[in-house]
Amino acid sequence: MPSTQPASHGDGGRPRLTVMRDVAKLAGVSHQTVSRVLNNHPNVRQETRLRVLDAMESLNYRRNLAARTLVTRQSHTLGIIGFETTLFGPASLLYAIESAARDAGYMVSIASVRDLERRHVVEAVDRLTQHAVDGVIAIAPKLAVTNALAQVPPGLRRVAVGGAGESDAAPAVGIDNAAGARLATQHLLDLGHATVHHAAGPADWPEAHERIEGWRSTLYAAGAVVPPVEPGWWDAESGYERGRQLAADPRVTAIFCANDRIALGVLRALHEAGRRVPEDVSIVGFDDMPDAGYFLPPLTTVRQDFGELGRRALALLLEHMAGDSAAQPPHRILVMPHLVARASSAPPP
Repeated sequence: MPSTQPASHGDGGRPRLTVMRDVAKLAGVSHQTVSRVLNNHPNVRQETRLRVLDAMESLNYRRNLAARTLVTRQSHTLGIIGFETTLFGPASLLYAIESAARDAGYMVSIASVRDLERRHVVEAVDRLTQHAVDGVIAIAPKLAVTNALAQVPPGLRRVAVGGAGESDAAPAVGIDNAAGARLATQHLLDLGHATVHHAAGPADWPEAHERIEGWRSTLYAAGAVVPPVEPGWWDAESGYERGRQLAADPRVTAIFCANDRIALGVLRALHEAGRRVPEDVSIVGFDDMPDAGYFLPPLTTVRQDFGELGRRALALLLEHMAGDSAAQPPHRILVMPHLVARASSAPPP
């Protein structure tokens, strides 16, 4: 078994950092073999690999990432551009991307922006390039974010993830928002509702616009009346204000909400107005946030798979990092959501 003697001390009594040659000497192998083990090279016998790993653990060896970057010209670090928000979708995306990168053996460097203006995103890109990241993934709910990726230095691969729609600046991964809205609207029509009202998100967010288009196109296809729609925000307060308007109209029997937090506000407004859910009005949300199943009643909603979005975004970035994709036109991968039926939707009264 390898010994557990600590590394020797240098000048001034400070411990000398363990280097690869120390590991090689203790394991009885060459430093090239240690390098192969660190890089998971297949041409190393299992017995030798275990001996090297034991030696690294005994010496508390940590690879010198700076030196490795100089040799390989890769930092094995990915940059993530997020923004300071408590919104469920973007926050979930950030966690999903970071988790996928960690599972793939990458470290991450996160640059957060206060808002989604182009200038702030470009500054975030500059901060990440100073950390010599191998690639960049940007959470891009607005086109300004995706278009800012055009400022990434040549050769540094980038991917946008979120609901920003089509752009020539970067390949992208996103939820098919229009398809999700169609699922929600068709579900309510299939239950027998004559039409479906909509509590919308903000007008300047592409994903809110795509959900409006999916809702509207489904009503047109069914020959149903298309009610007027007003832009709102992604929170329960906006849903509450829109819900009060809808609760005052006795003809309203079904409401599709642009996200679950809006649905929460609508539920309260209907309750205060004496409109029962789902006996009088059916509600469908979008996101399937963790609390959706504990609303009163449990919320029927459209589930976004944020974990799958993170994995797809990482896979797309690694694909572009590995190959000569500079000449390939940017494309967008859409991940299908699915409906989760719970107790907030039912046939009309």
